[in-house]
Amino acid sequence: MAEETLDDRLSELPDSLLLQILSLLPTEEAFTTCILSKRWQYLWTSLDTFIFSPRRFWGRNKGFRSFVDYVLSHSTASKITKFQIHCSALHNYKSQISQWLAFAVKKNVQDVVLYSPPPYIMSQSFFTCSSLVTLHLAESSLDSNIVIAWKSLKTIKLEEMVVVDAEIKNLLSGCPALETIVFNNVGGFRRFEINSLKVKSLKLEGYWLDDGGESDHSFEICAPYLQHLELSQDFHDFKCSLVDVSSVVNAKITFDITCIKDLHNDYDQYSDSDEEDEDSCSDYHQGFKTLIQDYLQKLSRASELTFGTLFTQVLCILQFKGVPIPELECKHLVLELHLEKFSLYGAAGLLRASPLVETLNLEIENQLFDDSRCYFERECLVKGDSIDLQSYNSSSVFPNLKNVEIVISSGMCMKEHLNWEYIRKLFKLSNFLLKNSVVLEKFVIVSKRQRCEICGIKCVSRFLSRLASNLRSSAEFVITYQELVDVTSMVKAEDNPSQESDEEEDNCSEDHQDSDDEEDSYGDYYYHDSDDDEDNFDQDSDDDEDNTDQDSDDDEEDEP
Repeated sequence: MAEETLDDRLSELPDSLLLQILSLLPTEEAFTTCILSKRWQYLWTSLDTFIFSPRRFWGRNKGFRSFVDYVLSHSTASKITKFQIHCSALHNYKSQISQWLAFAVKKNVQDVVLYSPPPYIMSQSFFTCSSLVTLHLAESSLDSNIVIAWKSLKTIKLEEMVVVDAEIKNLLSGCPALETIVFNNVGGFRRFEINSLKVKSLKLEGYWLDDGGESDHSFEICAPYLQHLELSQDFHDFKCSLVDVSSVVNAKITFDITCIKDLHNDYDQYSDSDEEDEDSCSDYHQGFKTLIQDYLQKLSRASELTFGTLFTQVLCILQFKGVPIPELECKHLVLELHLEKFSLYGAAGLLRASPLVETLNLEIENQLFDDSRCYFERECLVKGDSIDLQSYNSSSVFPNLKNVEIVISSGMCMKEHLNWEYIRKLFKLSNFLLKNSVVLEKFVIVSKRQRCEICGIKCVSRFLSRLASNLRSSAEFVITYQELVDVTSMVKAEDNPSQESDEEEDNCSEDHQDSDDEEDSYGDYYYHDSDDDEDNFDQDSDDDEDNTDQDSDDDEEDEP
């Protein structure tokens, strides 16, 4: 009896806690607990969270529909907190889906997630559900003729949809309490006008690229009371204009675009003239330069700004053209940069235009891109990254910068010589920040992964640790190096520590000595404490590359 009690301590927990645990599971899995014991036989009937997915029924629509009917008919919950269902393969069962939604409405549902439910299968009672607080519609559509009265709705997310202006207007008018709007890969609209005082956050995560053949590839945002604005992911060749965002205090502008040359499927790598290539897309890029320039003006009063690589590239081009960058009032600046398209000069120019910034976060990823670079972009990137930041910006001073954090993501291997150029950029930018910061208190370098996914050793971690150590030796403020612990790896190691140790030894024994030698060469290659950092760096790099190329050849001979 004592042994049985110890084995079933979970069943001794109160129903409220057990139901909270079951609510985190898909409903199909929560239902199967009924076979455990009499204690669990009817516990699932009190669930107030339902997550239904037909994918667990391997395409058996009849079985899925019967299961949903059975669970809902036996539910004893007085209200429903969350109701999530995937209806992508159930278009022929409109009345049944409508009944499920009606059941949720009757139970005063608060959170609804619907995949592929056309509006004509939803009863009017769903569009007038007064208890609805959050709504997520995916792969669906809206109808401007439907009367919407979601009086308590605070958050709405639309995903993989086409929504026109009239439907957005109808949606906003029927949601007086709305605070947050998220559009994930949604297109079709040309003007997003928000006049509500309560809507504080708008996120546009990509733009749906339809094949309607419309010549107008632009849309605009007019939201004078908005406080948080996010424009991210792929906007293709659509231009988003900010008409009025005068109240925004937190903006994240990290969207990417595709050159019109690539959109027209012009992938001719053997063009007779690079100048012809530049002429074919210069006007296109000029439009985005004007757009980014307007963004800086409209967001100049925001206290927290996040910009992506595209933004720094365009700033680089603007500076080449002698276009002045408006002064920004932000105190917290975040730069999300991709190493392949990292523009040092653009990032430095943005910092120079932000004299009030106190905290700087650099989030750098080694992410590859499929889109080919046109001549216009390549020329600017090469020119921007070759500039000596210290001499070109000798007058730059960051009077309020106190905290700097540089986060390097996984996916970069220091045994690959191609990545050395990217780290060279990081070294130059770090030196630039250290030499021009007046009140700097903390400089943190973070590696998101301890062990390299490519070579299997701690090549990046060791390198970044060495970088922090070198910077620390000549600084009067705190410079630290951190590693974000990989929880998954820790769990695996705890489950089978001997196996983990053996695998690590097998993977690293042949490379360990080489990695130590390479670490020393990296240090000699990149770090100099004298004032002539850039000159020494460039002079030593050629010699070190020759030495490391020889080491690399030896490594290849040793590897099986």
